[in-house]
Amino acid sequence: MDNYDVKNIITIGASAGGISAVSELASGLKLELDAAVFVVIHISKNSLVEIIRQQIQKRTSLKCVVAADGDRIKKNVIYLAPPDRHMMLEKGKILVEKGAYDSHWRPSIDVLFRSAASTYDSCVTGIILTGLLDDGTSGMTAIKRSGGVCIIQDPEEAEFPDMPQNVLKAIKVDFKAPLYEIGYILSDLHSRKPCEVGTVPDEVKLEAEITKRLSSETIENFSQVDQSKELEESLWIAIRMMEERRNLLENMTSYNDAGRNERIFQLGKHLNRLKRLLLELGANKN
Repeated sequence: MDNYDVKNIITIGASAGGISAVSELASGLKLELDAAVFVVIHISKNSLVEIIRQQIQKRTSLKCVVAADGDRIKKNVIYLAPPDRHMMLEKGKILVEKGAYDSHWRPSIDVLFRSAASTYDSCVTGIILTGLLDDGTSGMTAIKRSGGVCIIQDPEEAEFPDMPQNVLKAIKVDFKAPLYEIGYILSDLHSRKPCEVGTVPDEVKLEAEITKRLSSETIENFSQVDQSKELEESLWIAIRMMEERRNLLENMTSYNDAGRNERIFQLGKHLNRLKRLLLELGANKN
């Protein structure tokens, strides 16, 4: 029976301690899960991804595969990002491409989460597990703004709590749970009426388009246009810093003055201008 008609998308991101955490979470996923699952674990470019895939496969009844560019998305399958490649989603299809690092990583959790939010909006469930630093926070924000569900591993249980803690600081998550409970949460979420894709916020669409453009540019192209690459990277860093500032202001719930709200509004305007400029720079190179 063909199972390409996928409505629900589950994205999982993990870093340090992530292989065992993802394996444990996968053990709680049931065959009747009405969703496709996408996993980014921070691994080095020389990692033996097949061994990681086999470790996850031993713990789950779902099929686990290493994603390849152009793969059609099927439900009840776990897709694992290959090393040194970004994994992104289009409607019904996976893109696997080598491009600029994002949040210091390739593959990047943010890249996957943003593309999923842009394509499947409220039908996306994002999950952040153990890990260092903050890859995944921007992507989870995109999922939240698109109406999706946000889940984090309880930081007190996580081997490395930075990543779930940073998400918790940035947005109001829907669930904070130990690994063994996440499978039950997903079963409950996806046993309901299939999700219907709605309207993706323009800001999320813009971010996903920038990410896709940067990821599709090859390292060879970079060597021909070093100055353009440096400008794009500087703009991307500036965007990330401004987003962190805006998120901080938005979460200062003890302050609700007009000045704070105006700063949030102005940051949003400048962010959109910078993102459109970055997109135009990439378009002009082609």
